[in-house]
Amino acid sequence: MIQVQNVSKHYGELIAVDNVSFHLEKGDVLGFLGPNGAGKTTTMRIITGYMPPTKGNVYIADIDVFEDPQAAKSYIGYLPENPPLYEDMVVREYLDFVADIKQIPKKEKNNRIHYVMEKCGITDVSKRIIGHLSKGYRQRIGIAQALINDPEVLVLDEPTSGLDPMQIIEIRELIHGLSGERTVILSTHILPEVTMICSKVVIINKGKIALEESLERLTNKMDGVENILLKTRYCGEEIQDQIISLPNVSDIRLGLASELIIEQKKGADIREELSELVMRNGWGLLEMRPVTHDLEEVFLRAITSEGN
Repeated sequence: MIQVQNVSKHYGELIAVDNVSFHLEKGDVLGFLGPNGAGKTTTMRIITGYMPPTKGNVYIADIDVFEDPQAAKSYIGYLPENPPLYEDMVVREYLDFVADIKQIPKKEKNNRIHYVMEKCGITDVSKRIIGHLSKGYRQRIGIAQALINDPEVLVLDEPTSGLDPMQIIEIRELIHGLSGERTVILSTHILPEVTMICSKVVIINKGKIALEESLERLTNKMDGVENILLKTRYCGEEIQDQIISLPNVSDIRLGLASELIIEQKKGADIREELSELVMRNGWGLLEMRPVTHDLEEVFLRAITSEGN
């Protein structure tokens, strides 16, 4: 549904985004993470066609965002970090205005406005001036304007920024209810939101992708499966070949700091067998432990590991 291919954005000598690539299938919910200044907002603006890349391509439903922007944007609903609200307008009038901008057919407009107000919980404030409402309600109106054209892709930049705990829960539940058929990109600094809402994580640091992984594998919450982290002094390719040949190993991959993440078969415990293999081959055992890290640990390791 979304393909980001080798996208870079330069501002003179400053490289804000550096050769970023990832793809999302229909229904994926991506947690787009990174420290301040990492390039998240710039990348999201490029994906939505708000600004062009210096190089690279973005495709929405196989449509090049910059070759045919009008067609591509018809698939997109976008909530910037600061929602594009006219605070002196009444809520219902504002949504009517946005519907006209997005060229919603007149015969569908009233139904779409009614639907997004109900979906976003703003029907009770439909006749109130936007500037008189709380930050939580304004965020809901921002999401409503992003949904007015019934988009297949929803891009949300820090949708819970500046909200109180109750408002965060309400907006989080709203976003969760919008996922499923839609493909969602969610930028946030609140890591629990990612574990509650998202199916995939991309971590960006200094303009580059530091990590891309499904949330299920990343947080090791697969049913009954525990991964083992193995770090050895010797790092030859034959190590992976020998480990994957063990009868109770189902997968193996390279971790963030050249360690190996070994996925055991359900109910298995390969620690004794694995340590014997390492000792027998003289690989030099430096570390072996169950992988129990949470998303916060993964995030910190990704943005501080060498090369980022």
